[in-house]
Amino acid sequence: MKKILTLISACVFGSFLSTSLYAANHPVTGEKLSADQTFTYWHGDEHSSQDPQIVEDTYGANIVRDLFEGLLSQDAEGNLVPGVAESWSANDAKDVYTFNLRKNAKWSNGDPVTAYDFVYGWQRAVDPATASPYSWYMDIMSIKNGGEAINGDVPPSELGVKAIDDYTFQVELTASLPYFASMTTHGTTFPTHQATIEKYGSDWTKPENIVSNGAYVLTEHVLNERVVRERNPLYWNNADTIIEKVVTLVIPDESTGLIRYLAGELDQGPVPPGQFKKLKAEYPDQATSFPRLCNYYYTFNLSDSGIEAFQDVRVRKAMSYAIDRNVITEDILQAGQIPAYTFTPGATAGFDTPSVAFSKMTQAERDAKAVELMDAAGYGKDNPLSFTMVYNTSEGHKQIATVMSQMWKQKLGINATMENMEWKTFLDVRGKQDFEIARGAWCGDYNEASTFLDLLTTPSGYNDGKFSNAAVDQLMSEAKTLADASSNYTTIERILAAEMPVIPIYHYAGVFMLNPQLKGWPYDNVEQNWYSRNFYKVAE
Repeated sequence: MKKILTLISACVFGSFLSTSLYAANHPVTGEKLSADQTFTYWHGDEHSSQDPQIVEDTYGANIVRDLFEGLLSQDAEGNLVPGVAESWSANDAKDVYTFNLRKNAKWSNGDPVTAYDFVYGWQRAVDPATASPYSWYMDIMSIKNGGEAINGDVPPSELGVKAIDDYTFQVELTASLPYFASMTTHGTTFPTHQATIEKYGSDWTKPENIVSNGAYVLTEHVLNERVVRERNPLYWNNADTIIEKVVTLVIPDESTGLIRYLAGELDQGPVPPGQFKKLKAEYPDQATSFPRLCNYYYTFNLSDSGIEAFQDVRVRKAMSYAIDRNVITEDILQAGQIPAYTFTPGATAGFDTPSVAFSKMTQAERDAKAVELMDAAGYGKDNPLSFTMVYNTSEGHKQIATVMSQMWKQKLGINATMENMEWKTFLDVRGKQDFEIARGAWCGDYNEASTFLDLLTTPSGYNDGKFSNAAVDQLMSEAKTLADASSNYTTIERILAAEMPVIPIYHYAGVFMLNPQLKGWPYDNVEQNWYSRNFYKVAE
């Protein structure tokens, strides 16, 4: 007998009378609305793609959530709410999930959105011909034949998804996965329009070609400059959407981004490292900081293309111990970031941050141990270790890399050469293991510890350092079938602290400037899956 997991009304605001003329006041809050309902915000770099099955970065995910809608979405607290699916259920074993789709969802060309569009999108994600950088995500969702399809052992048509009828989509899993529904808010699982992709190929995401099903349609994309999307009049809940136009401006320099925000060009802008306290004092209703479900780390290249020194765990641990994380969070960033000694952030639901050995040491003790480990490995100021550390272009990343290299130089005699790269080049270099040590960061795709720890399993598509540990793989495999996997996650974190394949630096805070006229930001959603359709601007 199936259990209905949840059924939540999708109606949030009540209907507006037209798509272009607003009532003078917000229909729920009563606030007077601004005549200008354009939301303009900052991105630090060009996004990877607006194709749901190709996008692989946070910047791109923000855009994809406006253009497309998946089975489920999230509310301001991160709870699941209906998207294209009005309701969903699971069998008692929680290895078969059924989604009942709304009949009024349409593509931007007027076609109905059906279960077959989800079948196509999900099969496309695992098809080797698509070369989705996120195909591995479909595998960790435990979908039947997911890994086999990704590896080319079975055709994508064998993936465990099917359309029972036009408006019933069913997924068969290989294991009980209680949090499966929450994984469907990720862009990789969004539907795509088969006829459009088959007609235009890789050009299907251009503004003149794209067909999407979200609250907005793409109207302009100027590479490395801006992305514009405007309200989709065929979106099923268009009547309750208030923001008319969303503009993303690409401004690589954070200081320039802040200047343009303060000049009124942006509704949301960056806070350069070290400036939060000053900005908070000067603009208390605009400078904001809150916990994020994200980590910041450096990963060693442990593949055959990496340098020999990094194969020595003593070197890896010494380099990690020598980093004074408090200097980075308190002196450089100064905006509520948390020093990290585990890979998984403490903000993760159901995760109790375990105590790992090096987190209990003082920094002086860590420094002394680092020197001892480097000496034992044969390195020191008389025989310095040299390597290149790479990061994507950003004022903040540069400052962090600079202080890390200085700490290594002063404490361990290490010569670290810094190299910054444009975002897409950086992703390519890191993905091909064409680096020695590289910056990494991860924001949870869903709110459970496995979204982080899966990254360091042997088959993970984002295990860019190619760390491989049989115990970690086994513990993660077991965790998928456990009602409470916390002890597995604790053991894995302790293995990571002992092996140090990555250097955890800090856990993120959401830090930015926000125009006080813009309302509806989901501060309590630690995943920060925001949707422009939930925003509105009030009159000054």
